[in-house]
Amino acid sequence: MIAGTAGKVRTPAAAAAWREAQPGLVVFTNGVFDLVHPGHIALLEAARQAGDALIVGINSDGSARQLGKGPGRPVVPELARARVIAALAAVDCVVLFDGDTPIDLIRLLEPDVLVKGGDYALATTVGADLVQARGGRVQHIELEPGFSTSAIVERLRAPS
Repeated sequence: MIAGTAGKVRTPAAAAAWREAQPGLVVFTNGVFDLVHPGHIALLEAARQAGDALIVGINSDGSARQLGKGPGRPVVPELARARVIAALAAVDCVVLFDGDTPIDLIRLLEPDVLVKGGDYALATTVGADLVQARGGRVQHIELEPGFSTSAIVERLRAPS
């Protein structure tokens, strides 16, 4: 557990136990959340509004590097990213995951609602089939225009 997060950062097993105790609709979303920007905040707030509790899966450093986002990524280490996301009022639980996708975490946590950004289609949303097979729903949130961590990193690296 990380100090200052009021216990929101959990291991997968602790997150599963926490999820079991939730009385309402549990929402799941995931991402790297490397340099948090207004687009991330809008997605997380919309995800939280889709249910009664929000679990956020965060790619571990190794998992984030496998996504091919560029050299030196992630910029912010995994535990620091988890702490930042856990500090947000919209977020109830944060879990780091190591895989290429959060499919194992989705299987374990059995969310009622799966939320991804509008840049995903139902066919490309990992775990959509599992959530829907259990009677849950998948929701895609429109992205905030003009915000991208990759674009921010490119601007920072560009010669001035």
